[in-house]
Amino acid sequence: MDLKKIVSISGKPGLFKVTGQGKQSVVVESLIDGKRFPAFAHDRMSSLEEISMYTQNGDRPLKEIFKALNDKFGNDIGFDPKKADNNLLKSRFAEVVPDYDTEAVYSSDIKKVFSWYMLLVEKELLDFNDEESEQPASEVHDENNASQTE
Repeated sequence: MDLKKIVSISGKPGLFKVTGQGKQSVVVESLIDGKRFPAFAHDRMSSLEEISMYTQNGDRPLKEIFKALNDKFGNDIGFDPKKADNNLLKSRFAEVVPDYDTEAVYSSDIKKVFSWYMLLVEKELLDFNDEESEQPASEVHDENNASQTE
């Protein structure tokens, strides 16, 4: 799952896919309606790859949270995050990230995570299978050496 080209733009709803580069801008495409437009340096963009959430044990990357959501709920979280009340959002999020920092992570942050997850699932941009098959080269090398010595 590559979240480097998926960005959030402050002040704009939803997520955007980086599709190209202009002279002084980045061309993005809305995942909601497919419209393309330039995003400039003054637009505060954050790649989902760089976003993390506070936990009691340090920060946890959004990629790991999406993986945990997939493990727990699959492709359907079972509720509409936009209509859910804060207690439901917090309790469902605690099922996935039990050690999240309740003081630093707000209900609006949790709502965004659930909304982003459902949008990415709907657009089939999350693929957790490729990560399971990937192994660092050192592990593959170690396995080969172990099988040769047996």
